Amino acid sequence: MGIYLNPGSKKFQMARRSEIYVDKTEMLNYLNQQIETETRFICVSRPRRFGKSMAANMIAAFYDRTVDTENIFKGAKITESQDYKEYAGKFDVIQINMQDFLSRTGNVDDLLQNLKKRLLFDLFNEYPNINYFDKDDLIEIMSDIYANTNRPFIIIIDEWDCIFREYRDKKDWQEKYLDFLRAWLKDKAYVGLAYMTGILPIKKYATPSALNMFYEFSMENPKTLAKYVGFTNDEVKALCEKYNRDFEECRSWYDGYRFDGVGEVYNPRSVVEAVRSGIYDTYWNQTETFEALKIYIDMNYDGLKETIISLMSGEKARVNTKHFANDMTTFNNKDDVLTLLIHLGYLGYDMKTGSVFVPNNEIMIEYGNAVSVGGWDKITEAVKKSEDLLESTLNKDEEAVAKGIEAAHLETSHLQYNDENALSYTLSLAYYTARQKYAIIRELPTGKGFADLVFLPRPHYQNLPALLLELKWNRSAKTAIEQIKEKNYPASLKDYINNLLIIGISYDKETRKHGCIIEQM
Repeated sequence: MGIYLNPGSKKFQMARRSEIYVDKTEMLNYLNQQIETETRFICVSRPRRFGKSMAANMIAAFYDRTVDTENIFKGAKITESQDYKEYAGKFDVIQINMQDFLSRTGNVDDLLQNLKKRLLFDLFNEYPNINYFDKDDLIEIMSDIYANTNRPFIIIIDEWDCIFREYRDKKDWQEKYLDFLRAWLKDKAYVGLAYMTGILPIKKYATPSALNMFYEFSMENPKTLAKYVGFTNDEVKALCEKYNRDFEECRSWYDGYRFDGVGEVYNPRSVVEAVRSGIYDTYWNQTETFEALKIYIDMNYDGLKETIISLMSGEKARVNTKHFANDMTTFNNKDDVLTLLIHLGYLGYDMKTGSVFVPNNEIMIEYGNAVSVGGWDKITEAVKKSEDLLESTLNKDEEAVAKGIEAAHLETSHLQYNDENALSYTLSLAYYTARQKYAIIRELPTGKGFADLVFLPRPHYQNLPALLLELKWNRSAKTAIEQIKEKNYPASLKDYINNLLIIGISYDKETRKHGCIIEQM
C-alpha cells in the first residue's frame, strides 16, 4: 500500500463510521459497467459540500486490490450486486487530490513535476523488479507495469479543476495541465477507469477539448448518476425519522435541486449539519462566504440584475447553457453567469424548461447577504423593509401594508408592472424575509380556483396565522376579498381555518396606488 498507489480504505471507513452515513455504493454498479470500455472516462462535477471527495474515497476503497473489501463493504448495497466479487479489490488504484499538490507547489510546472515524482516513487516500490524502458517517463512506466501484470489501473482525480478556479487567468498553465492529463490518460490501455471530480465541467476550447474522451455528469445534466449527486427525498425522510427531526422544515431549507427520474435532491452537507444539531440554518457559508456569489451577480451584463431580482422573488428564468466555456473568466452574456451559478450550486436547473431558480431557503439567504453589500441599494432597502411589512400584515394594518407594497413596487419599477403576475412578483420580493417563517406557495389550488399567494407557517412558527393573498391589477382590493369568499378559497386550508388571514391586494394603474383589505377568518 502506498500514499497514492493503492491508498487503502481508511478514509472510506471513517465515512462509514460517522454518526450519519448515507449508503451510495450502488453508484459502483454503473462504474463497473464502464471498466475497460470506450466509456471508461468519467467526469463528475458538483458544487462544494456535495460529497465529491467521499465518493472518490469509496471508489478507491472498492477497487483497491490491497483492501479487504468483503469486510470493509459488509452490509453495503453494492454487495447485493451479482458482479460485486468480479470487480471488488481487483485493481491497482491511483488516487490523487490535485488541490493538495497545487497548494504545496503554487504553479503548474512544479505541480506536474511533484505529481510525477510521487507516483513514480509508489510505482517503483510496488513493482521494483520490472525491466523498465524509461524510468523517468510516467506513461512508459505504467505501460510497462500493465504489460507485465495485465491489470489495468483505476485512476481517481479529485479537485481536478483547482487550477481553473485558483488561477483563473493563467491560460498557459491551464493548457499545459490539460495537455498532461490528455497524454497520461487518453487512448492508454493501462487505464481501466478514469474518474475525475470537481466543481466545473471540462474546459471547452474553440478546437476539440483536450479531454474530449470524458463523459460528463454535471449539475446541468447528471444523467445516470443523478441520484448520487446529493441526498434523495427518501434518504432525507429516513434521516429525519431516525433522528426525530421535522422533515418538512428540512425540505424547505435544503431541498430544491431536481433531476429527471430522481426528483428532489438535497445538499448533503447541510442536511447532515441540521439533522445532527436539530438546528435549521444556513450552513452554506461555513466553507464559502457570500462574497463568492456577489462577484458574479455584480457583473455588468444586460438584464443580469433584473434576472437576479426576479429569482430572489421566487421566479424562474430561462437560460441558454450551451455557450458556457466551463471556466470562471469567460463570460459573454448573463446566460454564461447564470450557468456558472448552476455549477456552483447557487441555482437549480430544470432541463425540461431550460430555466433556473433559487433552489431553497438556505441559498435564498445567501442572495440576501450578497445584495446587502453595495450596488443593490434599492433591493437591499426592500429586503430590510420586508420584516416590517410582515409585521404590519400580521397586525392587520391595511394602510401600512399598502404603503409597504408600494415602496417595494418603486424599488422594482424598472421592471414591467402591467398585470397580476407582475404584482405577484413585487409581493414576493416585498415579503422576502417572510420565507424564514413561512412556506410561500404561488397558485395554490383552493376551493373553486387558485389562490395567488398562500403563506403557510413553517413548523417552528405554527403560532403564526396562515396568509391567503388574492391580487387584483386595476381592480379593487374589495373585489379580491369577495373572490376569496365566493370561490371558497379557504376550504383547502382547513387546518388553518381558525388562524387564517385573507388579504386582498390591488393596484390602480391610473393613480399608481396600492390598496389592501385584511380580514380574519
